[in-house]
Amino acid sequence: MSLPSYPDPSYQGPPPGHDAYGNAAPARTNGFAITALVLGLLACLFFWTVVGGLLLGLLAVVFGIIAALRTRQGRAPRRVMAIVGAALGALGLIGSVIVLVIGMSVVNSDEFKNFEDCVRQAEGQAAEDRCTEDFVDELTN
Repeated sequence: MSLPSYPDPSYQGPPPGHDAYGNAAPARTNGFAITALVLGLLACLFFWTVVGGLLLGLLAVVFGIIAALRTRQGRAPRRVMAIVGAALGALGLIGSVIVLVIGMSVVNSDEFKNFEDCVRQAEGQAAEDRCTEDFVDELTN
């Protein structure tokens, strides 16, 4: 009786995409990280709009967190991309909130109410231009 030769030449090894223990290999890309990065960049570019800053920033943060959790579990690569996307989304979100707060404070100010009254009572473009100049002077002083 002869002993079999090792390794068995008919054995090809584990199939591609699996390790020696039968576990699936992590994905080669991380769609959540890419999405977080793109949405984060768009949120930073369009932070001055409600949709751009608030919505895209919030989505970038959510996708970035999901992507980072997937990389921590070893199911996906690109952890840094996920973190950068979430950070850019947070920056866009913060910038949008700041713009929104400043805009609301201007709209609720007495100067703006005076400007609205002036424009309503203006009879012609020259009078509206004077209202605008007065409003800007009141804001800067």
